[in-house]
Amino acid sequence: MESLLIPFQYEYMVKAIWVSALIGGVCGLLSCFVTLKGWSLMGDALSHAVVPGVALAVLLGLPFAAGAFFAGLLAALGMGFIKSRTSLREDAVIGVVFTTFFAAGLFLISVKPSGVSLRSIILGNILGISNADIRQVAAISAMTLAVLALLWRDLVLFCFDPQQARALGLRTSVLHFTLLTLIAATAVASLQTVGACLVVATLVTPGATAYLLTDRFGRMMLIAGGIGAGTGAVGAWLSYFLNGSTGGCIVVLQTLLFLAAFVFAPRHGWLAQRLRRSTGTAGIPA
Repeated sequence: MESLLIPFQYEYMVKAIWVSALIGGVCGLLSCFVTLKGWSLMGDALSHAVVPGVALAVLLGLPFAAGAFFAGLLAALGMGFIKSRTSLREDAVIGVVFTTFFAAGLFLISVKPSGVSLRSIILGNILGISNADIRQVAAISAMTLAVLALLWRDLVLFCFDPQQARALGLRTSVLHFTLLTLIAATAVASLQTVGACLVVATLVTPGATAYLLTDRFGRMMLIAGGIGAGTGAVGAWLSYFLNGSTGGCIVVLQTLLFLAAFVFAPRHGWLAQRLRRSTGTAGIPA
């Protein structure tokens, strides 16, 4: 039993566990809105689009969070501009913009490879996180939680029915930009824990899992936040014993929970749907 507490004897592991839990919980809450809005590809795009910002910030000696956040916002604005000026489908616009930004980041890193660690950007480096980076993650998390607390009702209506939100007098363009900003900021914070490649999983999987388990949005947020925080802490703790990637452990745990919900969810799970079909009650509400 005492051996299970060994990771808590090391300061770097304690930092990794609580920071992973913090950003995991924030990503879990935000993933509810991403899931409802159908912005999974948007999360993937922004997580890759911050790479050139990180590379440029490091090369210029600036805080990586500032460069990543600026690049994420620039990518979001670019997607919106191209979508509003062309008849291209949104997935095509997202694909063009995020691959362009990601390629630009790889180019910057190749120009001066000694200045930027590609592995840290792509896979994260939570075990080596500095106190300054922890303060950045905490500040981004606090800002995201504050905005969600103030605007969550408006954001829920915007995600469910933008036309109804506009009819009620809500400024949907502001809400759209606000949600994009939160996704970009959270993607920046998540870089240290799971890296650019796995940010999209933390921004989608907890919300998708919670969506299968409940039909109430408030409960969905609680479940998704709990999944994000719990898998963040347990994944970081487990990575010590497995000697594996912390981000990989976190995302694998989230995927296992999603698969369990997919199969065993009481109303929306695969087994429940098969049972309703076999008893001829598929059309009768529970």
